[in-house]
Amino acid sequence: MKMLNNKIAVVTGTNRGIGFTIAQTFAAQGAHVFACMRTLDPDVLQRMTHEGDADRIKGVELDLGDEASIKSAIKEIASLTGNKVDVLVNNAGTASGGLFQMMHIAELRRVIEINLIGQILLTQGLSRLMTRHRTGSIINIASTAAEIADPGTLAYGASKAGFARASQSMAAELGASGVRVNTISPGVTKTDMFDQMEPKARERLINSAALKRAAEPQDIADVALFLASDLSSFITGQNLRVDGGMI
Repeated sequence: MKMLNNKIAVVTGTNRGIGFTIAQTFAAQGAHVFACMRTLDPDVLQRMTHEGDADRIKGVELDLGDEASIKSAIKEIASLTGNKVDVLVNNAGTASGGLFQMMHIAELRRVIEINLIGQILLTQGLSRLMTRHRTGSIINIASTAAEIADPGTLAYGASKAGFARASQSMAAELGASGVRVNTISPGVTKTDMFDQMEPKARERLINSAALKRAAEPQDIADVALFLASDLSSFITGQNLRVDGGMI
């Protein structure tokens, strides 16, 4: 039996990296996946699809920096699913680097808008579909950058710390309606952001982990699969650090 058989899952930021792998993994495990990305790319959707899963993945346009786009995506998903969503993975986000004293406040606002406010707005709309059916799993992708204060990570780290904290409030409020909310905080992971990191900082973080390696996107997707499935039915309000043991 597949772990997500016939569940309806919404995954954001699916054009590459962690989001791509989560969407692909969920579809392979029997879910009907709405793969959200800022610009729909048929090539990405085709690569995401395993043999036999073509009818399980549908692309949805979503720009978390645009309130109208968020509301349009919610409406589209609700219409296509008959107002039912079982799993939401808030993975989309934007990276930003810059020292505190040199940071433009406009950049800080942009990062907070996408990584925190846009995610909350999307979750408000889709969580209402979950509470209507009194079931659901919301998985918010944060980062160990929320807890590790490396130079140049103020905007990104603050946005992810805020999202992790918001997840706890979501869990506390939605639990009575049967909806679980958990956070995954990846450490250094082999995505586009990995390539953008300053090499010395990247190696220092990898060497600080017990397993002495960077995560693969599949490492994160496997934890998301667990949280989306009934195997985690009594887990909510938790932040799972998938960081190779940064103790």
